[in-house]
Amino acid sequence: MWTRDINPNGWEYLRLRSNMKTGNIFCTDDISDFKEEMFLGLYKNENCLVEKIISAGQSTEEGIWLEEDKDEFVLLLQGESELAFEEGERVKLSKGDFILIPAGKKHRVKFTSAEPKCIWLAIHITK
Repeated sequence: MWTRDINPNGWEYLRLRSNMKTGNIFCTDDISDFKEEMFLGLYKNENCLVEKIISAGQSTEEGIWLEEDKDEFVLLLQGESELAFEEGERVKLSKGDFILIPAGKKHRVKFTSAEPKCIWLAIHITK
């Protein structure tokens, strides 16, 4: 009924043989020292991408702005972070906080806590 599988990022997870996928959103096994944010795709179709993001002290390089072509719903499950927007607004996020960033809104990650690591659930939605 259950099968162990490893995704392309090397993460092990259990899935039902009927192609249902299971895992633990808080699992950070095998991550001790990394310099880049880690992105793990959890679900994808033509209108939606759901991913887990793990950050530990990373931020967007000064002067660089992120601009998605999809609405992005982001839930910070663990850690603390601060987002900055091109218009000058800043939003601090703590465990349990979420934000919906509309498509085309330029933003950057100003800060992410190293301990505890930031664990994000991001949902990218095509209209």
